[in-house]
Amino acid sequence: MNQEDVVDGEGLVEEIRNELVEIDSLQINDHAQRFEELHTKLATALSSIDGL
Repeated sequence: MNQEDVVDGEGLVEEIRNELVEIDSLQINDHAQRFEELHTKLATALSSIDGL
């Protein structure tokens, strides 16, 4: 794993929080796609720490 693959945990958490606030302000029909994008981002972050 190179340095670019390492996830900045605090930065990721802040980014996710900001995205959740933004999603909260959207119309309900737009939530599913954004939640799916967040799920993918979180799954990628988790898989990057699997080797620790």
